[in-house]
Amino acid sequence: MKKFAALTTTALAAAIALTGCGAGSGNEMEGMDQSPTATSATSGSQTPATNAQHNAADTMFAQMMIPHHVQAVEMSDIMLEKSDLDPQIEKLAQDIKAAQAPEIQKMTDWLTGWSEPTAMAGDHGMDGMMTDADLDKLKSAQGTEASKLFLTQMIAHHEGAVKMAETEVTGGQNADAVTLAKDIVSSQEAEIKDMQDLLATL
Repeated sequence: MKKFAALTTTALAAAIALTGCGAGSGNEMEGMDQSPTATSATSGSQTPATNAQHNAADTMFAQMMIPHHVQAVEMSDIMLEKSDLDPQIEKLAQDIKAAQAPEIQKMTDWLTGWSEPTAMAGDHGMDGMMTDADLDKLKSAQGTEASKLFLTQMIAHHEGAVKMAETEVTGGQNADAVTLAKDIVSSQEAEIKDMQDLLATL
């Protein structure tokens, strides 16, 4: 997580202190890397498309989803540090980290390309974010109790991410950001179902 510390403002620092919204599928990134609006400028002296093709909804989506993802990664790290971790929980935590870290960087790159701040000014509440107390409970929990708590917290975290992503789908302009939002909705809704099923077996 240290490599994102430079991006931290008050809002992002708070999110890291809590710490994602995990998306258990790498499919979120499918087709994103080839988009000129996300990665490259148009030819000649024209302005890069990434600067022009975004609106306020796109900016807010990226600025809010970054700390949301950051917290999911931290929650996953908390679990991966525990001994005797359930293999299914371990895989879930690893999948979340693998999906979210590249997305954090991608959204940061978008904001930079759009000449927008990488974090929102002020304190903006985000659905599904855990409090310091929530994370302290997760850190101290062990065994099955930790697994149940992690799943319960991550389900709520995913539900918050889905809400934010749905807002971007309806209000966003940037094609790459809207595509990512759609992928987050589909992948995290599926993962919520998987986590609910797993929770029922513990």
